[in-house]
Amino acid sequence: MKGSLCHEFETGLPAAEVWEVYGGLRIGYLAPQLVPQVFSKVELVEGDGGVGTVLHVIFSPGTPGSESLKEKFTKIDNEKYIKETEVIEGGFLDHGFQKYSIRIEIIEKTDSSSVIRSTIDYEVDDESKSGYASTSVLATIAEAATNYIKEQRSSN
Repeated sequence: MKGSLCHEFETGLPAAEVWEVYGGLRIGYLAPQLVPQVFSKVELVEGDGGVGTVLHVIFSPGTPGSESLKEKFTKIDNEKYIKETEVIEGGFLDHGFQKYSIRIEIIEKTDSSSVIRSTIDYEVDDESKSGYASTSVLATIAEAATNYIKEQRSSN
């Protein structure tokens, strides 16, 4: 069974500013600071933030599911503000999913406003397991990252 989930978060920030955080490694390094209840640590396994980069994501104790996962950056478009990653080890793959990928798009609405669209695409044999897929963590990250950017702007 294939499935897809999508979440959109209005930032009130220019798309380019949001992309500065989401476009490379920065969001991974910020995640444990911004959402410590979910992420314990994010480590760079290989790469420089471009296509082919692999991150080891370690979840906080008590987080449902696996202890960790590895994700690979499969697409980065710095003009259209699109980043795609795929889980290559652990995480949802440990729970019967054959594929679990995330697409982040920073969509410009106006010069000073954008939307973070987070889309999950997955494949799972057992339809009853599809309920494990959720955009809730991506929604939490989008809100926390937006607040972080706004705080950084006001302190400068």
